[in-house]
Amino acid sequence: MITLKKVTSKREMKQFVLFPFSLYKGNDYWVPPIIKDEIDSFDPAKNPVFKIADAEFFIAFKKNKIVGRVIAIINWIEVEKQQIKKMRFGWFDVIDDINVTKILLNKVKEIGINNQLEYIEGPVGFNNLDKTGVLIDGFNHLGSMITWYNHPYYKDHLEQLGFTKEKEYLENKFKFKNVDAIYFERISNVLKRRFELKTLDFKKTKNILRYIDEMFEVFHKSYSKLATFVPISDEQIKFFKKKYISFINPEYIKFVVDKNDKLVAFAIVMPSFSKALQKANGNLFPFGLFHLLKAKKKSKDVIFYLIGVDPDFQNKGVHAIIFDQYIKTFSKRGIVNCIRTPELEDNKSIKKIWENFAPITHKRRRTYKLNINATIL
Repeated sequence: MITLKKVTSKREMKQFVLFPFSLYKGNDYWVPPIIKDEIDSFDPAKNPVFKIADAEFFIAFKKNKIVGRVIAIINWIEVEKQQIKKMRFGWFDVIDDINVTKILLNKVKEIGINNQLEYIEGPVGFNNLDKTGVLIDGFNHLGSMITWYNHPYYKDHLEQLGFTKEKEYLENKFKFKNVDAIYFERISNVLKRRFELKTLDFKKTKNILRYIDEMFEVFHKSYSKLATFVPISDEQIKFFKKKYISFINPEYIKFVVDKNDKLVAFAIVMPSFSKALQKANGNLFPFGLFHLLKAKKKSKDVIFYLIGVDPDFQNKGVHAIIFDQYIKTFSKRGIVNCIRTPELEDNKSIKKIWENFAPITHKRRRTYKLNINATIL
């Protein structure tokens, strides 16, 4: 018999966070989160996303053993201001038992019906800064701290229960040696002269912070046309600063400004913490922090986390200025592999940005959709 329990205590929340550690034990490609960080991110007193979103956490049990988990999410900015009547679900993990999946998602559906929503989509997070999608291809590639990993049967469960493909995301990587440094330096110099632009490079984190709010203004402008876009609140931006900026090498954050020092483009790249997080196995102490700090300084793999260009400067090649900046930084660092975060399959503009680097698609992931009134088979 399968039973469902809503998370209502600290003990249950820890069980919720720890379940994947047993589900993926011995898996060479799963990247664990830091347990305390994950628990804190689910605390309404610490994460401002709960001021604009509701979330209910559920654990499934079978013979007194945890066999599944899910978060049912409603982003009220999306529902009320954007009039997108979406019931979200995320942090979905389950054993290979379709009945467990069915019970978990029927609970998500029930919450959606009670809130007069129109459809279910997942797995997704609270907003565009969160993880998204079920991995459907590339299970033998190392995951990252900003993507979910899952077993191959997740896709099968969802499709057998009547969910259909909503959005597909590609994950690509390329060798840094593929980048033509001379070409990008030449193009960058031409563009800087033509549009009176200049670059900002940083050596200290504190010098970046004053630009973050402006960076998110450009982020909103450049991403607002995407079907997946949901605005990020000011409080969430502050939370992002606190949580992530200190862990990113300052020289991996690049800005382009115009003659009036107005930000027109940005990019954030992170060193890959995947192997360090596997060694930490969910704990910062006694050695986890050491592994993370070592990766921050010495990782030869980097992840392109965010890149944005003000619409007034899109289709003008401004991204070439950013790449020229990174080429100089990566050459000094001895970077080998450049990995991109999931990008929408139909995002033609982003494909055009990367076409010069001979990228290889090594992973694919999807979100799945179900009409709220449909029967979960």
